[in-house]
Amino acid sequence: MTLCEMFDAAVAQRGNAPLTDFLGARLTYAQIGAKAAAFAATLVDWGLAKGDRIGLYLPNVPDYLIAYYGALKAGATVVNMSPLYSRAELAHQTADCGARIVVTTDVPAMYDTAKALLDEGRIDRLIVGNLSGRLPLVKRWLFRRFRAAEVAMIGDSDPRIMRVEAMTATPRAAPVVAIAPGDIALIQYTGGTTGTPKGAMLTHASMTANARQVHAIDPHPELPDRIVGVLPFFHVFANTCVLNRTVLAGGMIAMLPRFGAKDTLKTIQRVKATALPGVPTMYQALLDHPDCAKTNFRSLRVCISGAAPLPEKLKAKFEALTGAKVVEGYGLTESAGVVACNPYEGAGKGGTIGQPIPGTTVTLVDRDDPTRAARDGEPGELVVSGPQVMSGYWGHARDRGDFVETAIGLALRTGDVATIDSDGYIRIVDRLKDMIAVGGFKVFPSQVEDVLYRHAAVKEALVIGIPDPYHGEMPKAFVTLNEGFEASGDALKEWLNPLLGKHERVAAVEVRRELPKTLVGKLSRKELVAEERAKAAA
Repeated sequence: MTLCEMFDAAVAQRGNAPLTDFLGARLTYAQIGAKAAAFAATLVDWGLAKGDRIGLYLPNVPDYLIAYYGALKAGATVVNMSPLYSRAELAHQTADCGARIVVTTDVPAMYDTAKALLDEGRIDRLIVGNLSGRLPLVKRWLFRRFRAAEVAMIGDSDPRIMRVEAMTATPRAAPVVAIAPGDIALIQYTGGTTGTPKGAMLTHASMTANARQVHAIDPHPELPDRIVGVLPFFHVFANTCVLNRTVLAGGMIAMLPRFGAKDTLKTIQRVKATALPGVPTMYQALLDHPDCAKTNFRSLRVCISGAAPLPEKLKAKFEALTGAKVVEGYGLTESAGVVACNPYEGAGKGGTIGQPIPGTTVTLVDRDDPTRAARDGEPGELVVSGPQVMSGYWGHARDRGDFVETAIGLALRTGDVATIDSDGYIRIVDRLKDMIAVGGFKVFPSQVEDVLYRHAAVKEALVIGIPDPYHGEMPKAFVTLNEGFEASGDALKEWLNPLLGKHERVAAVEVRRELPKTLVGKLSRKELVAEERAKAAA
């Protein structure tokens, strides 16, 4: 099945039902469908060819759905671009995937960043949505009256800039493009298992398969969800579990452009939400907010937690307060989102990521030699096979060690060390790589270190993850200084953090006389990790 077929079936079946609720303003399946068709027709008029890449540099707004399904209907490959990206990161990703069209919104910071790409000749066209224009009438008026400074000034004289409203104002039939399930629907950037940013190529078939797999584990699929869409759509977790799965099931997405505990609690109560996918830091923030105790959670049925380990105490406390079931799952960008999940009903097993979802096969391989199976009873690297697994990385050969031939066939290496019990429950016990999980986002130490080395005073740099009660982990940097230079840790931190994405910013920079090294003189992180863990335990 293609994503276009899945979306068109939902529009045909649920036409007048609401698909999006944006702070109270609703659009139906039919309305989104008509706008997506017109969007697609305009792209084809411009000469967009099947397989061309189009970047979505958007928060959670209705325009995301219009552009996402519209681009797919035109035969394009969507490339998700994080609103957290710095200008340099956005430029690099655009160049790497070859996108010549980017869709953004009229939030000044985002518009200015995307407009710079256009001015520098890195892209050919910029499509701009109107965030305030999607608000309910009264909120729209108040926004334009009192918050006009928060809207970017967009001139109409540049023919390279087009507004979403102009593209979709006149109803048009969607273009006829031959789209096959094996075509690449999405390039989703990730650090992969090596720490080097690469674009996972996810086909229409892998994306729709994962949506159906997630739907299949719901014991009450006949109840269309009213799901809170606060997880960012540019993240594969939300793309599958919030967007595609909800469309497949005919539900409604109550979307928020960014997470705020107060707004999320208000939305849960206002729309009588039935589902709330999130990350552990989000659930903790909701519990910490003073409005939590007076929020009506009676409609809330299930919360799917992913992207970072879920503390058992947090799970128990959230369930006790809300009455909703919190189930922990696991997935990767390379698996279109979801690999395993605890059951919605029944006890499950705390501290595990659950069992493989339908159609998914997992096994453990030796940590040092992935061509051999792990020894019985010993942890091993988790490898995955299933219809949701990517076809490879954009621009990279498939034989880079990301896949391995195993007893279950060609399987994706996850880089995570796990155990699997006799009931099929998987427990992640370690990571082969040094990736730091910050509130559900991946941070790769080498990328932060590369920025540190730009400072004239820095001689050596190591970045590790340190325990953090809210984010799970936070990056911390350790440096030595070049002879003749002086710099404090605080000064280096103030210099460094503005150069990083928001999720990459370090909690501290510590200046040392020397950093640990291996016998061959290579900088070594493990001693620093052990030291910081001992501090946290104490």
